[in-house]
Amino acid sequence: MKRLLILSGKGGTGKTTTAAAFIRFSQAKAIADCDVDAPNLHLVMTPEVSPVVTDFLGGEKAVIDPDRCIGCGLCESHCRFDALKRQGEVYKVNEYACEGCGVCAYVCPQKAVRLTEDVAGRKELYLDESVFSTAILKMGRGNSGKLVTDVKMAMLKHAPETELAVIDGSPGIGCPVIASVNGMDLVLIVAEPSQSGISDLKRLVKTARTFQASLAVCVNKWDVSPEHTEKIKIFCGEENIPFAGMIPYDKNAALAVNAGKSIADIDCPAREALKNIYETVNRLLKKEEKE
Repeated sequence: MKRLLILSGKGGTGKTTTAAAFIRFSQAKAIADCDVDAPNLHLVMTPEVSPVVTDFLGGEKAVIDPDRCIGCGLCESHCRFDALKRQGEVYKVNEYACEGCGVCAYVCPQKAVRLTEDVAGRKELYLDESVFSTAILKMGRGNSGKLVTDVKMAMLKHAPETELAVIDGSPGIGCPVIASVNGMDLVLIVAEPSQSGISDLKRLVKTARTFQASLAVCVNKWDVSPEHTEKIKIFCGEENIPFAGMIPYDKNAALAVNAGKSIADIDCPAREALKNIYETVNRLLKKEEKE
């Protein structure tokens, strides 16, 4: 099974739109949404089965027993994250500010504070003829890389016999991107034709190459700025990165997304461009297999 990861240097470049179209074109049976901070592939996938839901346990958070707390204020004065505030006669913990360092538990004379495992997110696994793995991380939580790894492993564990797995990654170059790149056969970067888009592309290429990932690049809305598109093509040539193709600006793409459809389901110029890019990517994957 070949594993294709789709990334972008920033949000809003068309990464998920591209991933959803590739899933339709390939009839992929193994799918994952690794953008755990803001997953949205499920809006297009619209699974017909209920998911298997499990908690994702991140770090630890402080919890105060109100029956033991005497309101002495030592926990608040020692907390450098301002996570403890008096409420009435006792103190309570702001879960979004708490870093789980344990200082409050250490200084509490009444042993009213303890550290407990934090439910930092939720994992969802849709099992039917295909497997779709996704998750969402709670606001302000860390360990996004670990959650991404859990999402990938769940997909691979339950994946049926299939030729291609399509993974929708996170934008940027942070922990979730690094975790998603590992083990991929090819990373397709969806680039934006702008000066900042070129900068984002270069950073992402540098990050992915740190992990010896095979790369390809396509440009979305290329006709918005043909000159920047040409600069991206030149950069790909200089870096020996396969240029997979260009997608024109197409109002039908937004209409399809708003209707909860993949752009592969409608007849429009963007669909035809994406189909050509998909076929190019398929050839690259087969080339990787031979090599």
